Amino acid sequence: MSAKLFEPITFKNMTLKNRIVMSPMCMYSCQAENGKVTTWHKTHYTSRAVGQVGLIMLEASAVHTQGRISMQDLGIWEDGQIEGLRELVSLIHEQDAKVGIQLAHAGRKAIVDGPIYSSSPLPYNDKMEVPEEMTIDQIKDTVEDFRKAAIRSKEAGFDVIEIHGAHGYLISQFLSPLTNHRTDQYGGTKEKRFNFLREIITAVKSVWDGALFIRISANDYHEDGYDVEDYVEYAEWMKDLGVDLIDCSSGGVVPAKINPYPGYQVQYADHLKSKAAIATGAVGMITSPFHAEEILQNNRADLIFLARELLRDPYWPRRAAEELNTELTPPQQYERGW
Repeated sequence: MSAKLFEPITFKNMTLKNRIVMSPMCMYSCQAENGKVTTWHKTHYTSRAVGQVGLIMLEASAVHTQGRISMQDLGIWEDGQIEGLRELVSLIHEQDAKVGIQLAHAGRKAIVDGPIYSSSPLPYNDKMEVPEEMTIDQIKDTVEDFRKAAIRSKEAGFDVIEIHGAHGYLISQFLSPLTNHRTDQYGGTKEKRFNFLREIITAVKSVWDGALFIRISANDYHEDGYDVEDYVEYAEWMKDLGVDLIDCSSGGVVPAKINPYPGYQVQYADHLKSKAAIATGAVGMITSPFHAEEILQNNRADLIFLARELLRDPYWPRRAAEELNTELTPPQQYERGW
């Protein structure tokens, strides 16, 4: 039996050469607070493409200056950022990898100069700033920010857009009852809490016909919050709107004690894939090639998202191929070494 980890998979008009994905990880490396690609980004991401990762997901890229997780975040809020992103995409494509961008807005978790915004005026903790509750006009403007970011993503040549709806950032703040106390059309019921994301998906798809992923936090780890069962309905709505895959993470909505262990979030990818009949990505302390293969062979997820393991080993796919007894074609320049 061949290793499923190295089987291609297609989403819309994009085929990945394997199921290995570099998970979005903030690099906090932009200079002069301009959100532009630096030499570090070119080295960092391209090296994983050389290592034969099938899909390179760029870090959270802010759709607005006030939506940055930090002042050093990558950005896609203005046209001047396209050129650097286009060059980075080209470098990754040269290594026969696909590349995606994660469109993000940090909401109340933004650490920036000036006001921050959220679904409701609730701070993340007692050390962080109290956000302003977004007005209807601000919500509409933010939806437009995502649409314009999708246009820029297309111009830069990305293969995938992932909407960041996880980890307690702005979209996640609207989805969870812990952080959304609104009583208008964007809160009060589960369906209304979904309206913000619904409008963003619709806006993005109006200008983007490529593969569309969404990262979610499938468990708030709080008795009054949502867990994966609540996200089944959300996942069904996302599927109906044309989302291709749900990248299943968890936590970050409110401070909570989490007990991480290898594969602790795989259950969420498994559950949503089974119950909502949508493709999923598994993430969370997956380091062993055999573990990754088990997840795929048992149909618990469709893609394996690796984060810190790829920081430790950019050539993890090579090690995985050896352990799974699968032939992996190296870059021509590395044939003598591999």
